[in-house]
Formats: sequence, C-alpha cells, structure tokens
Amino acid sequence: MSDPVEQLLTLLDLEKLEEDLYRGVSPDNGWQRVFGGQVIAQALVAAIRTVPSERACHSLHAYFMRPGDPAIPIVYAVDRIRDGGSFTTRRVVAMQHGLAIFSLSASFQKHEQGFEHQLTMPDVPRPDELPHGKALEETILKNAPPAVQRYWKRPRAIEFRPVGLDHYLSNDKLEPFQHIWVRCRGDVGEDPVLNTVILAYLSDMTLLDTALFAHGLSVFDERVQAASLDHAMWFHQPARVSDWMLYTQDSPSSSGGRGLTRGSLYGLDGTLIASVAQEGLIRPKRQAT
Repeated sequence: MSDPVEQLLTLLDLEKLEEDLYRGVSPDNGWQRVFGGQVIAQALVAAIRTVPSERACHSLHAYFMRPGDPAIPIVYAVDRIRDGGSFTTRRVVAMQHGLAIFSLSASFQKHEQGFEHQLTMPDVPRPDELPHGKALEETILKNAPPAVQRYWKRPRAIEFRPVGLDHYLSNDKLEPFQHIWVRCRGDVGEDPVLNTVILAYLSDMTLLDTALFAHGLSVFDERVQAASLDHAMWFHQPARVSDWMLYTQDSPSSSGGRGLTRGSLYGLDGTLIASVAQEGLIRPKRQAT
C-alpha cells in the first residue's frame, strides 16, 4: 500500500485511554484545520469499538462545532446511550483544548431481511474511460487555477476521477450537480468495519463544493468562506472501498449563508451503497476593515 493509505489506516487506529475514551491524531500536512472526514471517521471508530461486532452501523448524524487543531490529539468520549434488542445507539463527543469540536450520533443494527429497492445509478462514463493522472494534468488541469491544480495533484489515500471539471474551469453559473468516481488507492481488504469507516472518511470530500456551482464559484475561490456544519450518512449495503464507486452529488438549495448538498455512492455494479446529506457554510469572506 502507498504511504497515504498507510497514513490513513494509522489515523483510524485510535489509542484507547480508558473505557469509552479514545485518542486520535492528525496528519502533519500543513493544513490549518482538521479535515472533517477525518473527525467523522475517527468518531465512528470510537463508537464501533463499544458495539458488538454483529451489529453494523446503518446511520450517523454529526455536527461540526469548532475547527479542529491538527497540532494536538483529539479525544473522543463515547456515551453508550442504548443497547436494544435490534438496535444500538452511541453518541461521541470530540474534544480539544477542553472544548467540544464535534459530536456524532450513530445507530447500529443486527442483520435483518426485509423489503428492498433502490434508485438506478446514473448512466455516466466509467472510470477507465476518463482522463486521469498525467493525462488529466496535461489536458484539463493545465488551464485550472493554481489552487485547483494543487488539490487534484496532492498525494492522498483516496483517488478521484471526475466525470467533468467544468465548474473549476469556468466562472459561469452551472447546474449544482456532479459525478465523481472514487476509491481507496490501496487494497484494504474485506474487513467490513474498516471499509465502513473509510467510506465515512471519503464522504466529506468534494460534497460541499456542489452547492457553489450555481453561483459560479468553488471552495478554492479565495472570496468564499466554506466549512461543513453537519453531516448525515446512511449505509445501505456493504462497501469495498478499494473498488471504484460513483459519488453522485447535487445541491437542492442554498440560503442564509448555508448550502445543502446530497450524495449517493454506487458500486461499479450499480448497487447503492450509501446516501449522504450535508449542510455547509458558504458565504462571501468578510473584508478586513
């Protein structure tokens, strides 16, 4: 596995401090704040470690309260809210500098049979039909703003293959939706817990940006202040994050300095793996006076 993948696996291996109390670290990548997907995934790991292995997470709901400080560890405190006959509920609070920076509620369920249906995956080009790597850099990205180029060229554990990058190359107001193929760069195996938490980690990537397309902007625009406010996720089918998944996203509304985005993650075979919803802060940066 590549170094970024090994780094991600290290991030997700929390240190147990005491019963229901865990500590996680952040990568030394020069960022000013902790990536939201990291906190979601680490909090979910903490919750999972207090739940019987036969019960899988089927949903999570989270709030970002304060920016995370990447220079110090994050402490995760788990509250065992309920252990029922079919469902288990956990609440996790992430702490830094004596303050709560994030909270997550997660529900777990033992496997059951029931009614099944799903929406059909959109018909888009497959990942092997899309430019990537040097081909992407030498064609589409060469005309992109420097901040966009740095983001797409940065080594990371998660690989993207966007179906289109028009929103990064134009100031036009575009329809607020996008399709991106995603996968983990290394083979992380079949462990359902590891695949679930990595899926939660990557679910925060590129999502909020979709709310800005209708305004001819992106999260890379220095005029924009953007940050995740909350995040919800529903796990429908087992994931294998080392395989390509289509992350289809849309934004039905923005108002009050906030943008709402939704996402669906499909496997290559068209199986709907997970659904995501997020509201984020999107507003013009206040000018210094």
